[in-house]
Amino acid sequence: MSTLTRSRTAPPRPGSRRIDGRGTVKRRASTPRLATTVLLLGALYCLIPVAWVVIASSKSPRELFTTFSFSPGSGFIDNLVSLNDYAGGQFWQWGLNSLLYAGVGALASTLVSAMAGYALAKFRFAGRDLLFAVILAGVLVPGIVLAVPQYLLLASVGIAGSYWSVLLPVIINPFGIFLCRVFAAAAVPDDTLEAARLDGASEVRIFGAIALPMMSQGLVTVFLLQFVGIWNNFLLPFIMLSDQSKYPVTLGLYTFLSKGAGDSDLYPLVIMGSAVSIIPLIILLLVLQRFWRADLLAGGLKG
Repeated sequence: MSTLTRSRTAPPRPGSRRIDGRGTVKRRASTPRLATTVLLLGALYCLIPVAWVVIASSKSPRELFTTFSFSPGSGFIDNLVSLNDYAGGQFWQWGLNSLLYAGVGALASTLVSAMAGYALAKFRFAGRDLLFAVILAGVLVPGIVLAVPQYLLLASVGIAGSYWSVLLPVIINPFGIFLCRVFAAAAVPDDTLEAARLDGASEVRIFGAIALPMMSQGLVTVFLLQFVGIWNNFLLPFIMLSDQSKYPVTLGLYTFLSKGAGDSDLYPLVIMGSAVSIIPLIILLLVLQRFWRADLLAGGLKG
């Protein structure tokens, strides 16, 4: 009898039918199906521009303006050779500069964010909550507001226009510090830290040998976000740099586009350069996805 009662009062499964008071059969809305549809539409919205860039990079200047947008062209190899030969291979110099800015900047930013987030999560000191509130406020400040003051500050010490003028401003990342504080609070047990202190370990050793490995999965997310952000950054190099040999890919492609206003033959080079510039980001995501997936899984289990 109790089993029958439980079966009658059990809530229906998502997508199952139910009968209302008038005997009408109704089917519950399938929430997972709706969410999947929304995600697919969002993915399609994001992937269409990427698909256009890849397809358009295969077109000659004439095909670019006379054929259907998503029909492949016949000039892929010619565009790649022209991009390689333009100004003595200047595009590849811009690519190396972007790797320098994004790679070194993301590593330094991740380390600084890890140290700051760990300190905010595991140490108690006067003004800690106020400092964290200021960092959160920094997340809300757009980069364009800080770009000109940063330029004036770096120009006053004589390093504006150098590699350092692009690297130094990206090291401090308020959003990365916020994420690392969350990761440190969740992944590093206080009991483990106390046991290490009782064994005589210094705070530097505790952070490097215990806290940092425990936070490593979360730090992959911080590194990936910061790498992509620096790689795609345009405003900061545009304000800081005047020497084309120090341009990143984003600023270099902008110069291509500016010159292309009077020479339509440069448009395929801009598109080919945009397609090539996506490759490092795809490689990075493929290499780090297993760590990122483990981080998301760990977060789900902790929740």
